[in-house]
Amino acid sequence: MTSSKILFYFCLSFIGGIFLNSTGRISFSSFLLYFFGVLILGIFFIVFFRYSRGLVFLGFCILFLMVGFWRHRMAQQKIENGELRNYWGQDVILLGVVDEEPERKEKITQMKFQIENLNERILISKWHYPEYEYGDRLKIRGKLEEPQIFEGFNYQNYLAKEGIFGVMLQPEIELIEKSQGNFLKKFLISFKNKLNESLNKNMPFPQAPFLEALLFGEEGNISQAWKEKLNKTGTRHIAAVSGMNITIFTFLLSDFLLFLGFWRRQAFYSSIVLISLYILMIGAPASAVRAGIMAGLFLIAQHFGRLAVGSRTIVLAATIMLVLNPLLLISDIGFQLSFLAVMGLIYFQPILFDFFKKIPSSFQLRYNFSGTLSAQIFTFPLLIYNFGQISPISPLTNIFILPLLPFITISGFIFAVLGIVWERAGQILAWPVHLLLTYLIKTIDLFSEISWATLTLKNIHWIWLTLAYLILTFITWRLNEKQKLKFLNY
Repeated sequence: MTSSKILFYFCLSFIGGIFLNSTGRISFSSFLLYFFGVLILGIFFIVFFRYSRGLVFLGFCILFLMVGFWRHRMAQQKIENGELRNYWGQDVILLGVVDEEPERKEKITQMKFQIENLNERILISKWHYPEYEYGDRLKIRGKLEEPQIFEGFNYQNYLAKEGIFGVMLQPEIELIEKSQGNFLKKFLISFKNKLNESLNKNMPFPQAPFLEALLFGEEGNISQAWKEKLNKTGTRHIAAVSGMNITIFTFLLSDFLLFLGFWRRQAFYSSIVLISLYILMIGAPASAVRAGIMAGLFLIAQHFGRLAVGSRTIVLAATIMLVLNPLLLISDIGFQLSFLAVMGLIYFQPILFDFFKKIPSSFQLRYNFSGTLSAQIFTFPLLIYNFGQISPISPLTNIFILPLLPFITISGFIFAVLGIVWERAGQILAWPVHLLLTYLIKTIDLFSEISWATLTLKNIHWIWLTLAYLILTFITWRLNEKQKLKFLNY
């Protein structure tokens, strides 16, 4: 067995340990009992069966399993022993900085607030006005509340993965001083806001809110009625900086550049640069950075023709992310979706490409179709499990709109920049962008009118999710038998 395969299985063991500890809550004494009991078993295999490679390998896998088990438990301990817990339910006065761009929702604005002299954050919900921005140093007074744990959704862990350990509703806020954040991040956010002003000035409604969502993942200006249409058609991901969206966009972008006449090498490097600039431009949120790393590794593996080896690299990257933040595995659906979407592109896209031979290869239609559909198939069970909805028309709707997203995004960005530099040129370019956005909106509207567009499923047990992915893995293995599914069988 090669060193890369050994590392691959060690990574899987580590991830398995995180998963095991995250499936249930046990007391610290029980944790120690399980941890040291299994740890001793692993050491026993390594020491007393050192001449048996198989048992020594098993022993090391057990050790890595326990390391993952321990790492997740330490992350849980940090939540349980957080200093802010002592002040839940109390009126407090806090000094700190708005350390991410405030997120404007339909009725409220949410701000992530870094407390001074404490490595913990809180989430503030306030009315839209007065407005505050990234880098503002504030003094706030209000009641600090414990993040709630809802049935089927651990909101506390969801916030904890971002270092948020408390929430505050409508506090009294006093601005102390401005421009306390990172200069580069502040510049990028300011540039993005200017682009927003430009596109809203030169693009009518409802095209402007859709372009804003496509470019920056900001859906605050999209009406609730349209959000429901996006949900019905399974296209809500285009209006968010989601793991799946960035992965699919990266896949389509490189192909789009080839269509424009770029050489393969030029398309590869240009895609890496453009995705990096895009993530920086939207403020480099942690979720987008993680998805960008996954998508970038896929491009590298694709460029060098080593997709099977690329899957090991992606598993290694996921492991490193989980070492830094083990709560991502269960609490971050964006992390899960980006990983699954990349795996779909690696293992299912070649199968679908051969299957849809009747689709013409001109304009890379078959390639785009098979890639988009493979990413959706691999993420479909997880989306159903998390949101309790099935959109039978989602694959068809996405096929009609996703191939156009790179062109809409790139031309929309150029249009917004020109609107700042030379308004007349921006207005001219606005017309083709407007036509493409109109097509996108009309397509979503048309499919959302279908009576069976959405089916609701309630209380889906995790066993069904596990079964779905076992079946999907088996089908992929059978269909890919000639090439061997190296992700499970080298």
